[in-house]
Order: sequence, then C-alpha cells, then structure tokens
Amino acid sequence: MALKTFRPLTPVLRFKSLPAFTEITKSKPHKGLTEIKRRSGGRNNNGRLTARHIGGGHKQKYRKIDFKRRKHGVAAEVAAIEYDPNRSARIALIKYSDGEMSYILAPDGLNVGAKVMSGNEAPPDLGNSLPLSVIPLGANIHNIEIAPGRGGQIARSAGQQATLSNREAGYALVKLPSGEIRRIHETCFATIGQVGNVDHMNVSSGKAGRTRWQGRRPHVRGMVMNPIDHPMGGGQGKSKGGGGRHHPVSPWGQLAKGFKTRAKHKPSDRFIMQDRRKK
Repeated sequence: MALKTFRPLTPVLRFKSLPAFTEITKSKPHKGLTEIKRRSGGRNNNGRLTARHIGGGHKQKYRKIDFKRRKHGVAAEVAAIEYDPNRSARIALIKYSDGEMSYILAPDGLNVGAKVMSGNEAPPDLGNSLPLSVIPLGANIHNIEIAPGRGGQIARSAGQQATLSNREAGYALVKLPSGEIRRIHETCFATIGQVGNVDHMNVSSGKAGRTRWQGRRPHVRGMVMNPIDHPMGGGQGKSKGGGGRHHPVSPWGQLAKGFKTRAKHKPSDRFIMQDRRKK
C-alpha cells in the first residue's frame, strides 16, 4: 500500500498523508455479503450516552467477513481487493469453485487471480488457512483462533502479524503482535501472511473534518473542564486538579496511568507464557 502526500500549500496539507488506494480493484461491495449497519450515537437502549465521542459520519454497510474459513478443501480464486469502512485492513472477495462468494481479510501481497484454500490439506501459502499443527515453525500468521471453531480473533487489523515459534504438548506457542507469547491449541486455525494495508499507521488526516466523516466527535481534555465536569478540571491556568497535584484519572475517578484493570486470577493466565510488559 502506498501513501499519498501533498504539497504544503496550506497548513492543512502540510502534514496530510492519505491512503492512495492503489490496491483497490472494486469500488462497490458484493450485495449478497453486506447488511445494514445501524448507528447508536454512543447511546444505549435507554437513550443515555454510554460511549463518548461517537456520532455523525458517513453511512456505512457492514461486510460479512468469513473469519472461520469454513469451506475446507475447496479452492477459491481472489476476484477483487476492496475497501472496508468497518476496519483498517483491506478485504478480498473470493469465489469458490462451486460459485459461492465470500470475504476474507486481504494479506499483504495477495493479488487478484491468486488461489487460496483452507483445511488440513492446504499448502502453507499466502492467504491459506491451516491448523497450527501443520503450519511451519517461524511462519508469520494472522486471523488466529483462540478456541477451535470460534473463528479468528487475534491479529486482524492492518499490518498485524504473529509468529508461530514452537509446539509442545498439543499446544502451539505464538508470539503475538504485542510481544506476548501465548499457548494456543494446535487444532486452532490461522491464516498465513501479514494483514495488508501495512502503512495504515502512518496515515495523517490533516484536518478535523475527515475524522468527523469517520464518526468520531471532538474529544475535550479533562484539564480544561470545570471541576463539576471532571476531577482534573478547575484551577487558574494549567493545573493538576484545581491547583494541587492530581494523578490523571477518568471522568469517573479511575486512575488512568499505572492502575491494573486485568483480573488478578483470570482463567486465561495459564495460557500466557510471557507477559507483553516484560522487558
């Protein structure tokens, strides 16, 4: 994926860096694989605001992605690479030999006309989905299942990849993008390759309006609010909590830095071989 930069003729254009969309081959989605996406504006079923900074934006339709790669042993051809407004990654429209169409996450380097397959017999090629038990050690993988048959849940955003490092006692050791090393059952499926749209992290909108188009409303800092609105508000000029030292907190008083929110005895702790925070 390439980025499009602009001559600094205005302050907006100086740091603007947008996707060039050169890899996109089809502008409109496959109608049978879309559904209506309803907006909540951050409100719950009582109409109360429960998620801040959400609202507005362009209309979107949800694309049904096959995270399970359920058709095993049937080859499919990549028909198009498409844009998906619901995720940072690109998606690939594939057509199976029996005529069925499906969407999958598009790995980096997957082109129109390529063949992809899933199942135990599939070769470990780019875009193929296989159990962790037959994937070669050291391979880069994405769309990894946590529980067999549940569908891929790990490494699905743009540019993400994990590494299969070892196998022992029926489990595979996978180094996740965060640096965590986790045990995952070797019957879980994963897809070969790195998720496409690698330069997504370097995109700079350049103006607030483009962020509003994406459905994100302005975010106001707590420090510039009044004390009635935020624990860190008030004071003369810049201050921490109305003139005295105040640790950064959320609007409801929960510490924002250093406070551990993960449960002490979470059942999944036994699958974590190395914590992501360890140096």
